[in-house]
Amino acid sequence: MKANSLLLLFIFIPLIADAQTRTATDFQITKITKNLISTPQFAYTGGEQHPTNQRDRWLEVEVEFAAAPALTDEVTFKYYILFNGNLLTGEVTHVNIPAGREKRSVMYVTPRALDRFGNNRPITANSCQNIAVQIVQQGTVKDELNLVRAQPQWYANMSQVSGFVLNKNETPFAPLYWDRYEQIKTLSR
Repeated sequence: MKANSLLLLFIFIPLIADAQTRTATDFQITKITKNLISTPQFAYTGGEQHPTNQRDRWLEVEVEFAAAPALTDEVTFKYYILFNGNLLTGEVTHVNIPAGREKRSVMYVTPRALDRFGNNRPITANSCQNIAVQIVQQGTVKDELNLVRAQPQWYANMSQVSGFVLNKNETPFAPLYWDRYEQIKTLSR
């Protein structure tokens, strides 16, 4: 009986101590996915319609995350996309985020930008070598994840190119999937 009690003591004390040293995180990135997708097609009346080139591809980077606070007023996602040796950067600020899992953020790179940084070669899934995403709240990094295993902040010493990674509201995907992604902060005019 004493041996069993001692055995249980040696098993459970480290587990209890470990549970007490872990801190709950406010945000956790759980998944990054990349896709090459075509431009959405819309039909409308009242003017001449211009078809899109369905061979052109956009790079879509979607991040799935979890939020622990009951409601978060504002949080920024910073995207670092290593594409054909070029580090493309962009960020989006989401607002009014309720607690829960399977929350999503998304950013896009246009077909023209992919052509530019792909040196006009055919774009493939392998053209995008890695992606890192950070969740930043009030200047503090809350979480970070890489698509491909790499050193933390592998992008820190690389030359960055901004202006080519666009949030959903800056693309033809803006009216799509409103309930899939968290609300984007709009700039006051």
